[in-house]
Amino acid sequence: MKYGIYFAYWEKEWDADQIKYIHKVKQLGFDGLEISCAMLREISDEQLLKIKKMADYENVQLTAGYGPRPQENLASPDPQVQKNAIIFFTDILKKLEKLHISTIGGGLYSYWPVDYSKTIDKARDWETSVKNVRIVGKIAQECGVNYCLEVLNRFEGYLINTCDECVRFVDEVDVPSVKVMLDTFHMNIEEDDMFAAIRKAGSRLGHFHVGENNRRLPGKGGLDWYHIGEALREIGYNGNVVMEPFVQQGGSVGSDIKIWRDLSHDADEKRLDEDAGNSVAYLRYCFSGPYSNYTN
Repeated sequence: MKYGIYFAYWEKEWDADQIKYIHKVKQLGFDGLEISCAMLREISDEQLLKIKKMADYENVQLTAGYGPRPQENLASPDPQVQKNAIIFFTDILKKLEKLHISTIGGGLYSYWPVDYSKTIDKARDWETSVKNVRIVGKIAQECGVNYCLEVLNRFEGYLINTCDECVRFVDEVDVPSVKVMLDTFHMNIEEDDMFAAIRKAGSRLGHFHVGENNRRLPGKGGLDWYHIGEALREIGYNGNVVMEPFVQQGGSVGSDIKIWRDLSHDADEKRLDEDAGNSVAYLRYCFSGPYSNYTN
């Protein structure tokens, strides 16, 4: 497994300079950095090449994450919005190909965060989304990108809330590049059994996010990382494990993620770095071997 972290751990705005973290994550002991596709909307080929060269130089593997805006919603009942969404994802996927990024994950089948003041028609939106994800998934396959559908908790999304739902959705799409994405924060809210959910995903699991029940770094909450690692090894998962902690209050990141108090305990950048480095070392240890190694 390769271990990465999402840039927004350090930032309060989605449009922040993400590229400066390529060097930082390597120094902290990570294999990769996850960037937001928001930065790719109006980026030049020259900038893409610069990012790729920097990642290659540092030997850092880049992955991509995204929460689509309402006008990029593949599940929308509005045909024009669906068309716009397909155009948007086609452009993004071609840029990911140029960056040699082989994984994009998030609520890519709908939009985020969901506006629950609007009427929800899950059955209709499911059917629409399956149809359009099939189209986009084939484009992703041509670009060499795994299009990973994140299972979100009920407060952030309505279409796919459990691994079982995601497996059914992926099977209906039936395109090899379209895969399941699990996130331990969301799983802790929705799954009856997190370890069984990982086993249920099996070979369909294309991307894995980790964060504590309180949105902090692994090791700073109550989740059972040893048994999570055991379940991943059982299914032979050898993909990316990306930390997605959110600990800072304020800005568009804090507002969208609903961070209403400082979870970093007033940490400065140096302390944030130390915590991240300690957490990835801890997670590597937890995921490195059978649970019995730690109990005997």
